Amino acid sequence: MKIDNKSHIWRDDDLLCVDLPTKPMPDIGVALVTGGSGYIGGRLVPELLARGYKVRAMVRKFSPEQAEKWPGAEIVEADGLSAERLEIALKGVHTAYYLIHSLLIGQKKYESSDIKTAINFRNVAEKMGVKRVIYLGGLADTHASKIDYLKNRMRVGQYFMQSKLPATILRVPMVIGSGSAAYEIIMNVVKATPIVSVPYWAKIRCQPIGIRDVVKYLVGALEAPETAGKSFEIGGANALTIEEMMKTIAKIIGKKRLFLYSYSSNIDYYAYLASFLTPVPASITKCIMASCKFESVCNDNEIKNILPFEPLAFKEMVVRAMTREEQDNVHTRWSDSYPPAHELAIKFKELDYRPRYTSSYSTLTDKKAPALFHTICQIGGKRGWFNSNFLWRLRGLFDKAIMGVGASRGRKLSGALRINDVIDFWRVEELKLNERLLLRAEMKLPGKGWLEFKITPENGQNRLTVTAYYHATTIFGKLYWYLFLPSHAFIFSDMVKAIEKRS
Repeated sequence: MKIDNKSHIWRDDDLLCVDLPTKPMPDIGVALVTGGSGYIGGRLVPELLARGYKVRAMVRKFSPEQAEKWPGAEIVEADGLSAERLEIALKGVHTAYYLIHSLLIGQKKYESSDIKTAINFRNVAEKMGVKRVIYLGGLADTHASKIDYLKNRMRVGQYFMQSKLPATILRVPMVIGSGSAAYEIIMNVVKATPIVSVPYWAKIRCQPIGIRDVVKYLVGALEAPETAGKSFEIGGANALTIEEMMKTIAKIIGKKRLFLYSYSSNIDYYAYLASFLTPVPASITKCIMASCKFESVCNDNEIKNILPFEPLAFKEMVVRAMTREEQDNVHTRWSDSYPPAHELAIKFKELDYRPRYTSSYSTLTDKKAPALFHTICQIGGKRGWFNSNFLWRLRGLFDKAIMGVGASRGRKLSGALRINDVIDFWRVEELKLNERLLLRAEMKLPGKGWLEFKITPENGQNRLTVTAYYHATTIFGKLYWYLFLPSHAFIFSDMVKAIEKRS
Protein backbone atom coordinates (compact mmCIF):
# COMPACT_ATOMS: atom_id res chain seq x y z
CA MET A 1 0.00 0.00 0.00
CA LYS A 2 2.19 2.83 -1.26
CA ILE A 3 0.69 6.14 -0.34
CA ASP A 4 1.81 9.69 -0.84
CA ASN A 5 2.06 11.92 2.22
CA LYS A 6 0.95 15.04 0.36
CA SER A 7 -2.44 13.51 -0.22
CA HIS A 8 -2.16 12.00 3.25
CA ILE A 9 -2.49 8.45 2.05
CA TRP A 10 -0.52 5.86 3.98
CA ARG A 11 2.78 4.34 2.87
CA ASP A 12 3.91 0.79 3.67
CA ASP A 13 6.22 2.01 6.43
CA ASP A 14 3.31 3.79 8.13
CA LEU A 15 1.35 0.59 8.67
CA LEU A 16 1.19 -0.71 12.23
CA CYS A 17 0.08 -4.33 11.95
CA VAL A 18 2.91 -5.80 9.88
CA ASP A 19 4.10 -7.86 12.87
CA LEU A 20 0.65 -8.80 14.14
CA PRO A 21 0.63 -12.57 14.91
CA THR A 22 -2.69 -13.22 13.17
CA LYS A 23 -3.65 -13.85 9.56
CA PRO A 24 -5.99 -11.56 7.60
CA MET A 25 -9.44 -12.96 6.75
CA PRO A 26 -10.56 -10.73 3.88
CA ASP A 27 -13.20 -13.24 2.75
CA ILE A 28 -15.42 -12.63 5.80
CA GLY A 29 -17.18 -9.72 4.10
CA VAL A 30 -17.52 -6.06 4.96
CA ALA A 31 -15.95 -4.53 8.06
CA LEU A 32 -17.68 -1.34 9.20
CA VAL A 33 -15.66 1.29 11.07
CA THR A 34 -17.86 3.81 12.86
CA GLY A 35 -16.20 7.07 13.80
CA GLY A 36 -14.07 6.74 10.69
CA SER A 37 -13.07 10.40 10.77
CA GLY A 38 -12.00 10.22 14.42
CA TYR A 39 -8.55 9.78 15.96
CA ILE A 40 -8.60 5.97 16.25
CA GLY A 41 -11.05 5.18 13.45
CA GLY A 42 -8.98 7.23 11.01
CA ARG A 43 -5.96 4.99 11.72
CA LEU A 44 -7.89 1.73 11.73
CA VAL A 45 -9.40 2.12 8.24
CA PRO A 46 -6.09 2.09 6.28
CA GLU A 47 -4.81 -0.85 8.34
CA LEU A 48 -7.84 -2.96 7.41
CA LEU A 49 -7.58 -1.90 3.76
CA ALA A 50 -3.89 -2.85 3.68
CA ARG A 51 -4.81 -6.33 4.96
CA GLY A 52 -7.27 -6.87 2.13
CA TYR A 53 -10.58 -6.27 3.91
CA LYS A 54 -13.63 -4.70 2.34
CA VAL A 55 -13.98 -1.62 4.52
CA ARG A 56 -16.95 0.68 4.96
CA ALA A 57 -16.20 3.86 6.91
CA MET A 58 -19.17 5.48 8.62
CA VAL A 59 -19.05 9.27 8.96
CA ARG A 60 -21.67 11.81 9.91
CA LYS A 61 -20.92 14.03 6.92
CA PHE A 62 -19.26 12.97 3.68
CA SER A 63 -16.33 15.06 2.48
CA PRO A 64 -14.37 14.51 -0.78
CA GLU A 65 -10.99 14.26 0.96
CA GLN A 66 -12.14 11.09 2.75
CA ALA A 67 -12.03 9.22 -0.56
CA GLU A 68 -8.44 10.44 -1.03
CA LYS A 69 -7.43 9.29 2.47
CA TRP A 70 -9.00 5.84 2.12
CA PRO A 71 -8.76 4.71 -1.52
CA GLY A 72 -10.73 1.51 -1.86
CA ALA A 73 -12.98 2.11 1.15
CA GLU A 74 -16.71 2.61 0.87
CA ILE A 75 -17.83 5.73 2.72
CA VAL A 76 -21.34 5.92 4.12
CA GLU A 77 -22.99 8.92 5.75
CA ALA A 78 -24.95 7.98 8.87
CA ASP A 79 -25.77 9.08 12.39
CA GLY A 80 -25.94 6.65 15.30
CA LEU A 81 -29.33 8.01 16.35
CA SER A 82 -30.93 7.39 12.94
CA ALA A 83 -32.11 3.78 12.55
CA GLU A 84 -32.85 4.36 8.88
CA ARG A 85 -29.31 5.51 8.10
CA LEU A 86 -27.80 2.77 10.27
CA GLU A 87 -29.64 0.12 8.27
CA ILE A 88 -27.88 1.40 5.15
CA ALA A 89 -24.51 1.49 6.93
CA LEU A 90 -24.89 -2.01 8.41
CA LYS A 91 -26.30 -3.77 5.36
CA GLY A 92 -24.12 -6.76 4.48
CA VAL A 93 -21.65 -6.08 7.31
CA HIS A 94 -19.86 -8.98 8.97
CA THR A 95 -18.04 -7.10 11.76
CA ALA A 96 -18.78 -3.62 13.04
CA TYR A 97 -16.24 -1.58 14.99
CA TYR A 98 -18.09 0.62 17.45
CA LEU A 99 -15.84 3.64 18.07
CA ILE A 100 -18.60 6.18 18.68
CA HIS A 101 -18.61 8.30 21.81
CA SER A 102 -20.13 11.63 22.74
CA LEU A 103 -17.75 12.91 25.41
CA LEU A 104 -17.12 16.16 23.61
CA ILE A 105 -20.72 17.30 23.90
CA GLY A 106 -20.42 17.54 27.67
CA GLN A 107 -21.03 15.09 30.49
CA LYS A 108 -24.69 15.99 31.07
CA LYS A 109 -25.66 15.37 27.44
CA TYR A 110 -23.28 12.44 27.16
CA GLU A 111 -25.42 9.97 29.11
CA SER A 112 -28.58 10.28 27.05
CA SER A 113 -26.80 10.59 23.70
CA ASP A 114 -24.27 7.80 24.17
CA ILE A 115 -26.69 5.27 25.63
CA LYS A 116 -29.37 5.96 23.04
CA THR A 117 -26.83 5.65 20.23
CA ALA A 118 -25.47 2.35 21.56
CA ILE A 119 -28.93 0.80 22.00
CA ASN A 120 -29.98 1.99 18.56
CA PHE A 121 -26.82 0.60 16.97
CA ARG A 122 -27.16 -2.76 18.74
CA ASN A 123 -30.80 -3.17 17.71
CA VAL A 124 -30.15 -2.31 14.07
CA ALA A 125 -27.03 -4.52 13.97
CA GLU A 126 -29.10 -7.48 15.21
CA LYS A 127 -31.81 -6.74 12.66
CA MET A 128 -29.32 -6.52 9.78
CA GLY A 129 -27.63 -9.80 10.68
CA VAL A 130 -24.22 -8.43 11.69
CA LYS A 131 -22.01 -11.29 12.92
CA ARG A 132 -19.76 -9.42 15.35
CA VAL A 133 -19.27 -6.09 17.15
CA ILE A 134 -15.92 -4.87 18.50
CA TYR A 135 -16.21 -2.06 21.04
CA LEU A 136 -13.41 0.08 22.46
CA GLY A 137 -14.25 1.02 26.06
CA GLY A 138 -12.31 2.44 29.02
CA LEU A 139 -10.09 0.60 31.49
CA ALA A 140 -11.14 2.86 34.35
CA ASP A 141 -14.71 1.66 33.92
CA THR A 142 -14.37 -0.49 37.05
CA HIS A 143 -14.86 2.74 38.99
CA ALA A 144 -17.76 3.79 36.79
CA SER A 145 -20.21 4.31 39.64
CA LYS A 146 -18.13 7.31 40.74
CA ILE A 147 -17.87 9.14 37.41
CA ASP A 148 -20.90 9.51 35.16
CA TYR A 149 -19.26 9.28 31.78
CA LEU A 150 -17.21 6.22 32.77
CA LYS A 151 -20.39 4.61 34.03
CA ASN A 152 -21.99 5.20 30.66
CA ARG A 153 -19.05 3.68 28.82
CA MET A 154 -19.35 0.59 30.98
CA ARG A 155 -23.08 0.44 30.28
CA VAL A 156 -22.43 0.66 26.53
CA GLY A 157 -20.14 -2.36 26.81
CA GLN A 158 -22.77 -4.22 28.81
CA TYR A 159 -25.44 -3.50 26.18
CA PHE A 160 -23.26 -5.09 23.51
CA MET A 161 -22.35 -8.09 25.69
CA GLN A 162 -26.06 -8.70 26.32
CA SER A 163 -26.96 -8.56 22.64
CA LYS A 164 -27.73 -11.55 20.41
CA LEU A 165 -24.62 -10.98 18.33
CA PRO A 166 -21.12 -11.82 19.69
CA ALA A 167 -19.30 -8.77 20.98
CA THR A 168 -15.65 -8.19 21.84
CA ILE A 169 -14.96 -5.47 24.41
CA LEU A 170 -11.47 -3.97 24.55
CA ARG A 171 -11.03 -1.82 27.64
CA VAL A 172 -8.25 0.69 27.17
CA PRO A 173 -6.56 3.24 29.50
CA MET A 174 -4.92 6.50 28.40
CA VAL A 175 -3.86 6.44 24.72
CA ILE A 176 -0.48 7.96 23.87
CA GLY A 177 0.61 8.76 20.34
CA SER A 178 1.17 11.57 17.88
CA GLY A 179 -2.04 13.57 17.77
CA SER A 180 -3.59 12.05 20.90
CA ALA A 181 -5.10 14.47 23.42
CA ALA A 182 -3.41 12.84 26.43
CA TYR A 183 0.02 13.06 24.80
CA GLU A 184 -0.41 16.72 23.84
CA ILE A 185 -1.66 17.65 27.33
CA ILE A 186 1.25 16.04 29.19
CA MET A 187 3.89 17.14 26.68
CA ASN A 188 2.78 20.77 26.59
CA VAL A 189 2.39 21.06 30.36
CA VAL A 190 5.99 19.87 30.78
CA LYS A 191 7.23 22.22 28.05
CA ALA A 192 5.38 25.27 29.37
CA THR A 193 5.70 24.92 33.15
CA PRO A 194 9.05 25.18 35.01
CA ILE A 195 7.27 24.36 38.28
CA VAL A 196 4.67 21.60 37.95
CA SER A 197 1.86 21.35 40.48
CA VAL A 198 1.13 17.69 41.33
CA PRO A 199 -2.33 16.87 42.77
CA TYR A 200 -2.91 13.54 44.53
CA TRP A 201 -4.49 11.92 41.47
CA ALA A 202 -1.26 12.55 39.50
CA LYS A 203 0.33 9.94 41.80
CA ILE A 204 -2.17 7.21 40.93
CA ARG A 205 -0.99 4.51 38.56
CA CYS A 206 -2.10 4.22 34.95
CA GLN A 207 -1.00 1.81 32.23
CA PRO A 208 -0.90 4.00 29.10
CA ILE A 209 -1.00 2.31 25.72
CA GLY A 210 0.41 3.46 22.40
CA ILE A 211 -1.97 4.23 19.55
CA ARG A 212 -0.19 1.67 17.36
CA ASP A 213 -0.91 -1.06 19.94
CA VAL A 214 -4.57 -0.04 20.20
CA VAL A 215 -4.93 -0.46 16.43
CA LYS A 216 -3.12 -3.81 16.53
CA TYR A 217 -5.48 -5.10 19.21
CA LEU A 218 -8.50 -3.89 17.23
CA VAL A 219 -7.33 -5.67 14.08
CA GLY A 220 -6.18 -8.72 16.04
CA ALA A 221 -9.57 -9.05 17.75
CA LEU A 222 -11.18 -9.33 14.32
CA GLU A 223 -8.68 -11.95 13.15
CA ALA A 224 -8.89 -14.03 16.33
CA PRO A 225 -12.46 -15.45 16.40
CA GLU A 226 -11.90 -16.73 19.97
CA THR A 227 -12.14 -13.12 21.22
CA ALA A 228 -15.86 -13.03 20.36
CA GLY A 229 -18.17 -12.79 23.36
CA LYS A 230 -15.36 -11.73 25.71
CA SER A 231 -14.06 -8.60 27.41
CA PHE A 232 -10.33 -7.82 27.60
CA GLU A 233 -8.09 -5.28 29.28
CA ILE A 234 -5.35 -3.89 27.07
CA GLY A 235 -2.46 -1.66 28.13
CA GLY A 236 1.15 -0.75 27.46
CA ALA A 237 4.30 -2.43 28.76
CA ASN A 238 4.50 -0.54 32.05
CA ALA A 239 2.32 1.18 34.64
CA LEU A 240 3.29 4.58 35.99
CA THR A 241 1.77 7.73 37.45
CA ILE A 242 1.07 10.99 35.64
CA GLU A 243 3.91 12.52 37.63
CA GLU A 244 6.28 9.80 36.43
CA MET A 245 5.08 10.35 32.85
CA MET A 246 5.86 14.05 33.10
CA LYS A 247 9.30 13.37 34.57
CA THR A 248 10.03 10.90 31.78
CA ILE A 249 9.05 13.47 29.14
CA ALA A 250 11.14 16.15 30.88
CA LYS A 251 14.21 13.90 30.57
CA ILE A 252 13.47 13.11 26.93
CA ILE A 253 13.20 16.76 25.91
CA GLY A 254 16.03 17.85 28.21
CA LYS A 255 14.02 20.17 30.49
CA LYS A 256 14.65 20.57 34.21
CA ARG A 257 11.34 20.75 36.03
CA LEU A 258 10.44 21.13 39.70
CA PHE A 259 7.51 18.95 40.77
CA LEU A 260 5.69 20.16 43.89
CA TYR A 261 2.81 18.40 45.62
CA SER A 262 -0.43 20.38 45.61
CA TYR A 263 -3.19 20.15 48.20
CA SER A 264 -5.66 21.32 45.59
CA SER A 265 -7.08 18.53 43.47
CA ASN A 266 -10.06 20.20 41.81
CA ILE A 267 -10.42 18.73 38.31
CA ASP A 268 -12.28 21.74 36.90
CA TYR A 269 -9.49 24.08 38.02
CA TYR A 270 -6.69 21.94 36.58
CA ALA A 271 -8.55 21.34 33.32
CA TYR A 272 -9.21 25.05 32.85
CA LEU A 273 -5.58 25.92 33.66
CA ALA A 274 -4.25 23.22 31.34
CA SER A 275 -6.39 24.56 28.50
CA PHE A 276 -4.21 27.70 28.49
CA LEU A 277 -0.96 25.72 28.56
CA THR A 278 -1.89 23.10 25.96
CA PRO A 279 -3.75 22.92 22.62
CA VAL A 280 -6.45 20.72 24.19
CA PRO A 281 -9.67 22.41 25.41
CA ALA A 282 -10.88 22.07 28.99
CA SER A 283 -13.83 19.84 28.04
CA ILE A 284 -11.52 17.07 26.82
CA THR A 285 -8.87 17.65 29.48
CA LYS A 286 -11.49 17.35 32.21
CA CYS A 287 -12.57 13.89 31.02
CA ILE A 288 -8.98 12.65 30.84
CA MET A 289 -8.10 14.02 34.26
CA ALA A 290 -11.26 12.59 35.83
CA SER A 291 -10.29 9.09 34.69
CA CYS A 292 -6.87 9.58 36.36
CA LYS A 293 -8.52 9.72 39.79
CA PHE A 294 -8.73 5.93 39.79
CA GLU A 295 -6.10 3.33 39.06
CA SER A 296 -6.33 2.01 35.51
CA VAL A 297 -3.94 -0.93 35.39
CA CYS A 298 -4.54 -4.24 33.60
CA ASN A 299 -5.39 -6.99 36.07
CA ASP A 300 -6.29 -9.48 33.36
CA ASN A 301 -3.73 -10.25 30.65
CA GLU A 302 -5.71 -12.96 28.86
CA ILE A 303 -5.50 -11.02 25.60
CA LYS A 304 -1.74 -11.71 25.48
CA ASN A 305 -2.42 -15.44 25.21
CA ILE A 306 -4.45 -14.79 22.08
CA LEU A 307 -2.45 -11.90 20.60
CA PRO A 308 1.11 -12.47 21.83
CA PHE A 309 2.95 -9.32 20.84
CA GLU A 310 4.91 -6.98 23.08
CA PRO A 311 3.27 -3.55 23.49
CA LEU A 312 5.37 -0.40 23.67
CA ALA A 313 6.72 1.10 26.90
CA PHE A 314 5.78 4.71 27.71
CA LYS A 315 9.17 6.16 26.77
CA GLU A 316 9.05 4.53 23.35
CA MET A 317 5.49 5.81 22.79
CA VAL A 318 6.66 9.36 23.43
CA VAL A 319 9.76 9.07 21.24
CA ARG A 320 7.69 7.67 18.36
CA ALA A 321 5.11 10.45 18.76
CA MET A 322 7.83 13.11 18.75
CA THR A 323 9.40 11.53 15.67
CA ARG A 324 6.09 11.66 13.80
CA GLU A 325 5.75 15.34 14.68
CA GLU A 326 9.31 16.09 13.56
CA GLN A 327 8.67 14.27 10.28
CA ASP A 328 5.42 16.24 9.85
CA ASN A 329 3.68 12.90 9.44
CA VAL A 330 0.78 12.90 11.94
CA HIS A 331 -2.08 10.97 10.35
CA THR A 332 -4.94 11.70 12.75
CA ARG A 333 -5.37 14.09 15.66
CA TRP A 334 -7.89 14.68 18.44
CA SER A 335 -8.82 18.00 16.78
CA ASP A 336 -10.15 16.11 13.74
CA SER A 337 -13.39 15.56 15.67
CA TYR A 338 -13.44 18.71 17.80
CA PRO A 339 -15.52 20.78 18.26
CA PRO A 340 -18.50 18.42 18.21
CA ALA A 341 -20.49 18.23 15.00
CA HIS A 342 -18.07 20.54 13.18
CA GLU A 343 -18.65 18.50 10.04
CA LEU A 344 -22.36 19.35 10.25
CA ALA A 345 -21.72 23.11 10.37
CA ILE A 346 -23.23 25.19 7.57
CA LYS A 347 -20.74 25.56 4.73
CA PHE A 348 -20.18 28.79 2.83
CA LYS A 349 -21.49 27.30 -0.42
CA GLU A 350 -24.62 26.06 1.39
CA LEU A 351 -25.69 29.53 2.49
CA ASP A 352 -28.99 30.81 1.10
CA TYR A 353 -27.62 34.31 1.41
CA ARG A 354 -24.35 36.13 0.85
CA PRO A 355 -22.81 37.19 4.16
CA ARG A 356 -23.82 40.77 4.77
CA TYR A 357 -20.50 41.94 6.17
CA THR A 358 -17.29 41.60 4.15
CA SER A 359 -13.84 43.10 4.37
CA SER A 360 -11.48 42.58 1.44
CA TYR A 361 -7.85 43.50 0.74
CA SER A 362 -5.72 42.64 -2.29
CA THR A 363 -2.50 43.28 -4.16
CA LEU A 364 -1.32 42.71 -7.72
CA THR A 365 1.93 40.76 -7.99
CA ASP A 366 4.31 39.16 -10.46
CA LYS A 367 4.74 36.16 -8.14
CA LYS A 368 3.56 32.83 -9.53
CA ALA A 369 0.34 31.25 -8.22
CA PRO A 370 2.05 28.07 -6.88
CA ALA A 371 4.51 30.15 -4.85
CA LEU A 372 1.75 32.36 -3.44
CA PHE A 373 -0.45 29.39 -2.59
CA HIS A 374 2.43 27.53 -0.93
CA THR A 375 3.01 30.51 1.35
CA ILE A 376 -0.70 30.84 2.14
CA CYS A 377 -0.76 27.18 3.21
CA GLN A 378 1.96 27.81 5.81
CA ILE A 379 -0.34 30.07 7.79
CA GLY A 380 -1.13 29.55 11.46
CA GLY A 381 0.34 27.12 13.99
CA LYS A 382 3.93 27.71 15.07
CA ARG A 383 4.66 30.00 12.10
CA GLY A 384 1.89 32.41 13.04
CA TRP A 385 -0.19 34.65 10.80
CA PHE A 386 2.57 36.62 9.02
CA ASN A 387 1.76 39.77 10.99
CA SER A 388 -0.09 41.01 14.09
CA ASN A 389 0.59 37.67 15.82
CA PHE A 390 0.07 39.29 19.20
CA LEU A 391 -3.51 40.17 18.27
CA TRP A 392 -4.18 36.66 16.95
CA ARG A 393 -2.83 35.15 20.18
CA LEU A 394 -4.85 37.59 22.27
CA ARG A 395 -8.03 36.60 20.43
CA GLY A 396 -7.15 32.95 21.02
CA LEU A 397 -6.61 33.50 24.75
CA PHE A 398 -9.95 35.26 25.01
CA ASP A 399 -11.61 32.35 23.23
CA LYS A 400 -9.99 29.90 25.67
CA ALA A 401 -11.17 32.00 28.61
CA ILE A 402 -14.79 31.63 27.49
CA MET A 403 -14.33 27.86 26.90
CA GLY A 404 -13.81 28.09 23.16
CA VAL A 405 -11.27 26.18 21.06
CA GLY A 406 -8.62 28.91 21.30
CA ALA A 407 -5.74 29.47 18.90
CA SER A 408 -3.38 26.97 20.50
CA ARG A 409 -4.86 23.98 18.64
CA GLY A 410 -2.24 24.78 16.03
CA ARG A 411 -2.03 22.47 13.04
CA LYS A 412 -1.76 18.74 12.50
CA LEU A 413 0.85 19.16 9.76
CA SER A 414 3.08 22.20 9.34
CA GLY A 415 3.87 21.68 5.68
CA ALA A 416 0.55 20.69 4.09
CA LEU A 417 -3.16 21.34 4.34
CA ARG A 418 -6.24 19.29 3.53
CA ILE A 419 -9.95 19.94 3.79
CA ASN A 420 -11.16 19.68 7.42
CA ASP A 421 -7.70 20.34 8.84
CA VAL A 422 -7.55 22.66 11.83
CA ILE A 423 -5.59 25.92 11.74
CA ASP A 424 -5.71 27.42 15.24
CA PHE A 425 -9.35 28.51 15.67
CA TRP A 426 -10.20 27.99 12.00
CA ARG A 427 -10.92 24.88 9.93
CA VAL A 428 -10.19 24.33 6.24
CA GLU A 429 -13.55 24.24 4.46
CA GLU A 430 -12.47 24.45 0.83
CA LEU A 431 -9.09 24.12 -0.87
CA LYS A 432 -8.43 24.47 -4.58
CA LEU A 433 -4.76 24.11 -5.45
CA ASN A 434 -3.08 27.38 -6.44
CA GLU A 435 -6.42 29.18 -6.47
CA ARG A 436 -8.36 29.31 -3.21
CA LEU A 437 -8.23 28.50 0.50
CA LEU A 438 -11.39 29.01 2.55
CA LEU A 439 -11.31 28.81 6.35
CA ARG A 440 -14.37 28.56 8.60
CA ALA A 441 -14.24 30.22 12.02
CA GLU A 442 -14.55 27.86 15.00
CA MET A 443 -13.89 30.37 17.76
CA LYS A 444 -16.89 31.56 19.76
CA LEU A 445 -18.61 34.22 17.69
CA PRO A 446 -21.99 36.01 17.83
CA GLY A 447 -22.37 35.04 14.17
CA LYS A 448 -20.74 32.97 11.42
CA GLY A 449 -17.37 33.81 9.91
CA TRP A 450 -15.07 32.75 7.07
CA LEU A 451 -11.65 33.86 5.85
CA GLU A 452 -10.83 33.46 2.16
CA PHE A 453 -7.47 33.56 0.38
CA LYS A 454 -7.82 33.78 -3.39
CA ILE A 455 -5.42 33.99 -6.33
CA THR A 456 -6.80 35.16 -9.69
CA PRO A 457 -4.89 35.90 -12.93
CA GLU A 458 -5.09 39.51 -14.09
CA ASN A 459 -3.32 40.99 -17.13
CA GLY A 460 -0.39 38.59 -16.97
CA GLN A 461 -0.01 38.98 -13.22
CA ASN A 462 -1.80 37.50 -10.21
CA ARG A 463 -4.11 39.25 -7.80
CA LEU A 464 -3.87 38.00 -4.23
CA THR A 465 -6.99 38.75 -2.20
CA VAL A 466 -7.84 38.16 1.45
CA THR A 467 -11.53 38.51 2.34
CA ALA A 468 -13.27 38.19 5.70
CA TYR A 469 -16.94 37.17 5.51
CA TYR A 470 -19.27 37.55 8.48
CA HIS A 471 -22.98 37.10 9.04
CA ALA A 472 -24.92 38.05 12.15
CA THR A 473 -28.56 38.75 12.91
CA THR A 474 -28.39 39.96 16.52
CA ILE A 475 -27.51 43.48 17.68
CA PHE A 476 -24.54 42.11 19.62
CA GLY A 477 -23.37 40.21 16.55
CA LYS A 478 -23.47 43.34 14.41
CA LEU A 479 -21.75 45.37 17.11
CA TYR A 480 -18.98 42.76 17.20
CA TRP A 481 -18.27 43.28 13.50
CA TYR A 482 -18.07 47.06 13.71
CA LEU A 483 -15.96 46.87 16.85
CA PHE A 484 -13.25 44.85 15.10
CA LEU A 485 -13.64 46.38 11.63
CA PRO A 486 -10.96 49.09 12.15
CA SER A 487 -8.36 46.41 12.93
CA HIS A 488 -8.95 44.74 9.55
CA ALA A 489 -7.28 47.64 7.76
CA PHE A 490 -3.83 46.81 9.08
CA ILE A 491 -4.23 43.10 9.90
CA PHE A 492 -5.41 41.97 6.46
CA SER A 493 -3.67 44.59 4.32
CA ASP A 494 -0.35 43.76 6.00
CA MET A 495 -1.12 40.04 5.68
CA VAL A 496 -1.52 40.39 1.92
CA LYS A 497 1.80 42.22 1.67
CA ALA A 498 3.57 39.66 3.89
CA ILE A 499 2.30 36.70 1.83
CA GLU A 500 3.42 38.40 -1.39
CA LYS A 501 6.84 39.20 0.08
CA ARG A 502 7.47 35.70 1.49
CA SER A 503 6.47 34.03 -1.76
